[in-house]
Amino acid sequence: MNRLIIGDVGSGKTIVAFLSIYANYLSGYQSAFLAPTEILAQQHYENIKKIMKDIKVELLTSSTSKPQRKKIIERLNNGDIDCIIGTHSLINDEVIFKNLGLVITDEQHRFGVNQRKNLQNKGDSVDVLYMSATPIPRTYALTIYGDMDISEIKTKPNGRKEIITKLYK
Repeated sequence: MNRLIIGDVGSGKTIVAFLSIYANYLSGYQSAFLAPTEILAQQHYENIKKIMKDIKVELLTSSTSKPQRKKIIERLNNGDIDCIIGTHSLINDEVIFKNLGLVITDEQHRFGVNQRKNLQNKGDSVDVLYMSATPIPRTYALTIYGDMDISEIKTKPNGRKEIITKLYK
C-alpha cells in the first residue's frame, strides 16, 4: 500500500490510521506513526492507548530521556513494541525495527521526501499511509502519475458548517 488519505480536521483520518495499525498488529508486524510535533505525537499516543489496550505502544520524541530512549529502542528491536509513535526521532539511524510492516505519516507535507523514505526503508515491503488535511501540489502529482493511491473522507465533523468561498472585486 502506498496511499494518501485526505479529509478535514476531525473527519476521522486518525481512526482509519488506528484501524490500520490494528490490522497490521494482527498480521504480526510492527507499526510506526510519525507526527510533525511532540504535542500531536503525544495526543496520538494517549488516544491509541485508550482505544487499543492489547497493543504495546510507546512514544519516542526528543523529550524522551536517554535511559528511556535506550530501553524503547532495545524493545523495538526485540519486537516487544507493536507500535511506536513519535516525531523526527523515529527517523534516527539508531531506531531499528524487528518486523516493520506499516508506516503512517500524519501531516505528511511537513516532512521531506528523504525523511519519509528513511523511515519506510527500516522494513521490507512496508505499507505506507500518509494523512493530510491540506495536501500540497507535489503530493497530488504523485497520485496523478500513479505512484500513490488516494482516499478522501468527505464527511464533515459534527457541527462543522459548510465553507463558502466568495470572490469580491
